[in-house]
Order: sequence, then structure tokens, then C-alpha cells
Amino acid sequence: MTGTGAEGGWLVLIVSLPPHPSSLRVRAWRKLRAMGAVALKSSVYLLPWSLEHTERFEWLSQEIQRDGGDATLLKVDRIENMRPADVIRLFHDARNRDYADLTARYRKLAKGLEGRATGRAVVTREDEMRRLGRELERLREIDFFEAPGAREATRVKETIEMRLNPPKGRTAERAPLTPLTELQGRRWATRPRPHVDRIASAWLIKRFIDPSAEFLFAAPADFPAEAVPFDTLGAEFGHQGEDCTFETLLKRSGLRDRRLAVLAEIVHEADLRDGKYEREEARGIDAALRGVLAALKDDHEALAHGMTLFDGLYASIGEKS
Repeated sequence: MTGTGAEGGWLVLIVSLPPHPSSLRVRAWRKLRAMGAVALKSSVYLLPWSLEHTERFEWLSQEIQRDGGDATLLKVDRIENMRPADVIRLFHDARNRDYADLTARYRKLAKGLEGRATGRAVVTREDEMRRLGRELERLREIDFFEAPGAREATRVKETIEMRLNPPKGRTAERAPLTPLTELQGRRWATRPRPHVDRIASAWLIKRFIDPSAEFLFAAPADFPAEAVPFDTLGAEFGHQGEDCTFETLLKRSGLRDRRLAVLAEIVHEADLRDGKYEREEARGIDAALRGVLAALKDDHEALAHGMTLFDGLYASIGEKS
């Protein structure tokens, strides 16, 4: 169930459990958490109404009663002393915490990607990516109102996938590579909801590589055949080794600009947060672009604002020299 409200109403489960053994409370809490329920207040839990959620709460109620506790299940159309947006915020807050924990685990994995891994290390990375991927899917299933934290977890996941799966036969060490002179006046395609690396890369393309470039945001499967993909899995102009897409484009362009080199470090740290560069500006750029994406739903409009931001950052680096 997704959307801006729970048009079908709410399910309210009021539970009372004996103080001993404490394992009863732990077991009930884990099941409520797995369902995606949130606490309205102590011992009062909430889910948006659906037949599936009703059945799950009913089963849990029966289990609690068998264990010597008490459970009352209600269906209400609204909660009188809370606005619908405030109720939904309870779900957003709970899922955002879950997504933040998952994102931190993805970032921990990303910090271990430096260098070339072989044998058991590769298997361990792949196993951990699968585990984290399953956890992300589980969270999506109980993310009833599309919490904002999902975007960051998904972005970091896709970033790691690009680093683990470079384009076959077209890596930085393996020619042939597409000459940039053949990429003038083209459309460049990338994934929707661009964040730091994609916006910075588009800025670099437009300002220094192809002034007439146009940008398309779509799922990779929907990229037009003539478009140049960037910052997506398997793209020539994407993550290469430890480099983010901006760094890949900068190296391929051959541009020798100190300000762009500084900007590359900022983008790398904002995108990957792997500690390779100590750039205080990274957090500010990350936060600013999050705000842009939250305020603007149109990707092209967000890109325009983001490019203005990078124009200003580029100029400010010049003032510091």
C-alpha cells in the first residue's frame, strides 16, 4: 500500500502481555516490527487497513492470548487527535531508521572495495550484497508510504553494484574506448532522481565536454539505442575501479583544471563516503541536493538547480586559489 494517506482507515492493535517471561514481549515486538507496524503509544500498534494486515494482526492477537496476554483489534476510519500526515510520518520515521541502518551497512561494504579481491573475498562480497538486497526488498514490502530513506539506500546499492560490475571489455585498462569527439550533440541517459554523482557528471558533460548535450532520465531498460548511458550499471561512463562517474569522465576528458580536480574529490566523498578524501564540502553538497530532490519532483528541474549549484561551487573553488 502506497500513497499519501490510508483511505481505507487504520488497524489498531492494543496489547497487554504478562511481565514474565520477557521473551513473550520480545517475540511479539519482533513480529510487529516484521509486519511494519508502528507504535501509536505504549502497547498500541498501528497498520494501514488491508485484508492481509487484518489477518496478520488477528493471528498475532490469538498468539498473544494463548500466551496469557490480552489483545484488542480495532478498525478505525481516522485518529481524531492526529492529522493523517502526522500518522504517516510515524511510518516514515520508522522506515527511515531502517533504511539508514541498511545504508550504513552498504557503506561499510563499500569501504572494503578498494583493491582487487579474489577467491573467498569475492564470494563474501557477493553474499553480503545478496543479503543486503534481500533486506532492502523486505523493507520495501513494509514501506507502505514510500519513506524518503529508500532513495538513499537504493542509490548506494546501485553505486556498489557499478563498482563490482564494471563494463566488460571496456574498462579503463582495456581499449577500445569511445573517443569523446564522437559524443558531441548526443543525448545522455541515466537513471531517474539524480543525486550528487549524476548531477555533477551532467554538469561536467554540459559545461566542458558537450555543450549541446541533452539529458534523459529513464530506467536502463528504456534507454534509447542512440543515447550515451552514464552512471548506470555496465556503462562505459560510470564507476571504474575506485572512481565515481565524475572522476571517470574527468580522466577520459583529459581536462587539466585544478578546480575540477578538487571538485572530483568533493563529488567522490559525497557519493561514496569511503573516506578516501577529507572534503568538508561533501556533506553540504549532499544535503543541498537532497533538499532539491525533496522539493522538486521533475528530474530536469532538479538537474537545472543542481547545475547552478555546481556552477557556484566551481566558482568558489577558484576564489580560494
